[in-house]
Amino acid sequence: MKTITMFFLFVFIATLFAQDKKSDIPHQFDIIKKVEASSVKSQGRTGTCWAFATTSFIEAELMRMGKGELDISEMYFIRKDYPLKAEKFVRYHGLSNFGPGGLGHDALRTITNFGILPEAVYGGKLVDSKNYNHSEMHGILESMLKCVVNQKSGKISSLWKPAFNSVLDVYLGEFPTKFNVDETEYTPKSFAEFLEFNPEDYVELTSYTHIPYYEKSNLEIPDNWTNAEYYNIPIDELMALIDNSIDMGYSFLYDGDAGKDFFYRSGYAVIPTDEWEESDEPEEEKDITQEMRQQSFDSFVTTDDHLMHITGVAKNQNGTKFYYTKNSWGKKKGYDGYWYMSESYVKLMTVSIMVHKNVISKELKEKLKF
Repeated sequence: MKTITMFFLFVFIATLFAQDKKSDIPHQFDIIKKVEASSVKSQGRTGTCWAFATTSFIEAELMRMGKGELDISEMYFIRKDYPLKAEKFVRYHGLSNFGPGGLGHDALRTITNFGILPEAVYGGKLVDSKNYNHSEMHGILESMLKCVVNQKSGKISSLWKPAFNSVLDVYLGEFPTKFNVDETEYTPKSFAEFLEFNPEDYVELTSYTHIPYYEKSNLEIPDNWTNAEYYNIPIDELMALIDNSIDMGYSFLYDGDAGKDFFYRSGYAVIPTDEWEESDEPEEEKDITQEMRQQSFDSFVTTDDHLMHITGVAKNQNGTKFYYTKNSWGKKKGYDGYWYMSESYVKLMTVSIMVHKNVISKELKEKLKF
């Protein structure tokens, strides 16, 4: 009996502590519009936010399409991406980016070329059954490739590719060519066809002045290792587009910065004025311009260090707009795994977005010759 009493006392104290921690935040958030999304996941000790965010986005799209809540394998996208990235690294004599990062179109390319696997079929947790940890695996893969491009014989053998894939299979597991879902047999390709998810329905856009507006251009960021092209539009039109997406019941994929001073681990992100001092009231924020975005991008203040999934719009007690953002750091972070990013933060720190083509207005489509 004493043990039970102590347990409930501990839970009570922990709850009070959590409430006190949130009460220190100067914002009170009310969600105005929310798109249905799957449960929060954790990427663990990996640099694969791109796979988790894009998978969450795909799962939300499948829910919107009436397919129900599915748990899609992030590791399948990662497993298929690594050999392609490795081959480019070798072909460029080690001068191409070989990191764990990627972008939304990398997952869509895998769906187009190879298909989709459910999480239950390909979990990829062979190192740790609870948490993803790719530190050792990536270190070995990177070392292998450096040995290949720096070897002294002057001639590269064809054996490095199967050796590279063997390491991936050891750490992530071999993926099945056939599997069953609800007593029906599928291949990854036939499962994607069954789900009717079409990668061609999605568009990536950015907003910078050093590339032409209303044209497709290579976005020069390290994780864009395929040199994929993005539509470039003014920031006010980009913000109108993301608002239209949520208004129409579509979530969208966010690529931007989440590693600087004002992305608070308590669960919100803002761009305070230079004069702001800590208080119990919401911060006064900067009015973000296109020029500020460009300067922040050019000076590496804004980098594409994190992909997340924006699923809604909220307001604080002062009426300031925030975007309800699903992260991939687990439910113990932020607000049960979600962040509130202010309109100013999104306007400054967004590097690119991915949206369904249906949310693009007729006028913008005409400008893009879409």
